Amino acid sequence: MVGTMALLPPFIRASRASRTPRNAAPHSAAGLPADDEVLLDVPDDRLGPALVAAALGAYAPAAELLARTRERAEWEYHDRYTTRLASFAHARPDWFAEWRAAAPRDPDVLLVSAQLAVDRAWRSPARAELLREVSPLITAAAQSDVRDPVPWRIALDHARGTRAGHKYFGELWAAAVRRAPHHYGCHVAAKRYLAESWHGSHRECFDFADRAAQDAPAGSLVQALPARAALTYLTDGCGPEVPRERLDAAADRAVALSARFPGLDPWPAEIRNLLTYVLVRLGRRDDALVQLRLIGPYATSFPWGRLSDDPLGHFLAVREEVRSGPSAQPPWPPGNGHGGHAHPVDH
Repeated sequence: MVGTMALLPPFIRASRASRTPRNAAPHSAAGLPADDEVLLDVPDDRLGPALVAAALGAYAPAAELLARTRERAEWEYHDRYTTRLASFAHARPDWFAEWRAAAPRDPDVLLVSAQLAVDRAWRSPARAELLREVSPLITAAAQSDVRDPVPWRIALDHARGTRAGHKYFGELWAAAVRRAPHHYGCHVAAKRYLAESWHGSHRECFDFADRAAQDAPAGSLVQALPARAALTYLTDGCGPEVPRERLDAAADRAVALSARFPGLDPWPAEIRNLLTYVLVRLGRRDDALVQLRLIGPYATSFPWGRLSDDPLGHFLAVREEVRSGPSAQPPWPPGNGHGGHAHPVDH
């Protein structure tokens, strides 16, 4: 039993029933779970079993999950599951190696292989050189299912890492939006590329994010793109000031999106965590508390991992500040210009 438990992902090993609650009473009064009930990057009900099976060496549930989301054109889920499974394959490669050996031309094997290769290259000091070597993997994934926008999201990330020119980026972007005009992952990848290309020109990033959100359906995750632009501005510390009303409008759009999802749901948790950071930085404590109640126990590495090597601890510190009121010591260090401190790599 001990050996089996050691194989399981951290979110499975953490047993709420076995923990001693801390800060339960004040948090309960504020409509928040106790600190010890908050978990980081909890998967949804479809991804969780696939990760548990992979931890035990079985790839079939992961293969079935990606095949099902691809066949149903559930591209947002397909993208998120691909990213999480590639990350898990980096830490626990055996299950994925067995899957790749059994079905080397499977479109989802090719997709996870491309994501895994880009992730590995991104972590290396020789990033640009290694990224150029993985281009054939991205091409193979794109050709394996021409409907799928996720290989094109990976290609946009790849273009940013290799410092590709705007013309090439434009061709990738056109191919991505032909497949899924409002795919959130592709829009985030494009915004990151533009943020780096237009370093210090946050207004262009806001223009891109605002146009995308205005064109997207009300329930699309793209509605959160301006809030991501606000996060970049608040943690970057360079470029001209963005008007406060534009930051508030970005937050308001994300608040409206958050309200469309049920509370205590891991699917929109990342957007709510991002939004909480922006609202706190804008001094909108009451609005941030609403989002924290909707987040419940579902903290996410993004954006807190940009600000600290302990994203869960950082989230809890911010949550405590919002619950009890601001303290003399903010939960983030004094910032670069606009007040935040971001890790240099946001892949």
